[in-house]
Amino acid sequence: MTAAVTAELDAALDAHELVKVKLAGAGRDTRRAWVESLCAASGAESVQQIGATATLFRRNPERPRIELPD
Repeated sequence: MTAAVTAELDAALDAHELVKVKLAGAGRDTRRAWVESLCAASGAESVQQIGATATLFRRNPERPRIELPD
């Protein structure tokens, strides 16, 4: 994972709070490790992972877009 990928993910999470990430060219365990690494680097949480697509969520504290039930 490069600094450019982390910066782009941060920008996307700030703008949208919920983003899908495609993880190509690796096995299941490797993709899971990549998702954990992305979450650790960005402060996001993994919502789901289906195949090579992971959905990440991080609330924007200044302008929340998604309302979660209490």
